[in-house]
Amino acid sequence: MPKITKPLTDTEIRKARPKDREFNLADGKGLYLRVKPNGSKLWIFNYSKPFSKKRANISLGQYPDLSLEKARKQRVANQKLLAENIDPREHRLEQERIGAEAHSNTLKSIAKDWFQVKRSKVTHSYAEDIWRSLELHVFPDLGNMPLHKIKAPTVIDVLKPIAAKGSLETIKRLCQRLNEIMVYAVNTGIIEVNRLAGIRSAFNTPPKRHMPTISPDQLPELMHRVANANIKKTTRCLLEWQLHTMTRPSEAAGTRWEEIDLENGLWHISAERMKKKRAHTVPLTLQTRELLEIMKPVSGHREHLFPADRNPREHAHQQTVNMALKRMGYSGQLVAHGLRALASTTLNEKGFDPDVIESALAHVDKNEVRATYNRAEYLERRKVMMTWWSARIVEAGVGNLSLSSGKKQLRSI
Repeated sequence: MPKITKPLTDTEIRKARPKDREFNLADGKGLYLRVKPNGSKLWIFNYSKPFSKKRANISLGQYPDLSLEKARKQRVANQKLLAENIDPREHRLEQERIGAEAHSNTLKSIAKDWFQVKRSKVTHSYAEDIWRSLELHVFPDLGNMPLHKIKAPTVIDVLKPIAAKGSLETIKRLCQRLNEIMVYAVNTGIIEVNRLAGIRSAFNTPPKRHMPTISPDQLPELMHRVANANIKKTTRCLLEWQLHTMTRPSEAAGTRWEEIDLENGLWHISAERMKKKRAHTVPLTLQTRELLEIMKPVSGHREHLFPADRNPREHAHQQTVNMALKRMGYSGQLVAHGLRALASTTLNEKGFDPDVIESALAHVDKNEVRATYNRAEYLERRKVMMTWWSARIVEAGVGNLSLSSGKKQLRSI
């Protein structure tokens, strides 16, 4: 008949005194209290390893930090693992590894991995804006927090001061970016669920704002202000280049000489520089060719058509035209991006095909088959439209010394 072990009591454990050599007090079913010569008492669980059946010990913790009751609970947990042929010691090591990995997967570290994917889908300037917003508003408080510990209330508390300032558009973008990071973490197996899915609902929705622009009948006034503005030649050329080509601020500011095809009268913008990551071609008009001639002595030997003032090896900042428009008195009335709206409105009022206008603005057609066909078909029609638009700008600038209306009128700036 097998020997029945009498379970230990708290009194027995407290009264156990150390000896010259360590010894064990059995509680039964593999649970022992090991008393060492220095007086320390350690709970161990002795078991038979699955498959090999070799005997092994696993330490559970020190007494009295780990009470008799809690030690018995750990024994039961280990017995359940053994019933499923799981080695308790190997299971613990795996859990410790998972825990250590989870704590090393901080918001900032995972955001860096997500950003490497994200940046390949957006323009360089937009990618910079994304990372800068996270560094400014998110990482100082949450960057070092393990991703699995981040919950909605914590993030909302961090974002509340930004919302209190009225920066609801910033809140909207931060919520979007944080959700993208969490979705990336779920899809890559780092976390099981996105706990930030609904955080945007905790804040007011920013009012829908259109880019400030002017009406077509205000174009002559714009050209008058441009002609008389105290701005550098490069800035003025950039402003007129963007106006004529109907491109976005970042696309215009980052123009490279290698993108210009004078022989065929085209400006080829690579997909990586476009907002929607689709290559775009702009027909050159007589007026845009004149702008190229004006800039050639300034930057023809450099990479970029519009070099930065402080570092000519870099291109002008995409906010350069915005700052110039503000100095001209257009603050709150017109921004660089609004020049596209001005062109669109003018061309639509003139009766040009809306689809051709959309193509010129590089708006993505959701129908990829039609979009491919349109790019080929619309290019010739866009040449006609862009020629008309450039002529309209020159007409509006008559008497106002538009740079693109002829180099002979150019005054020193």
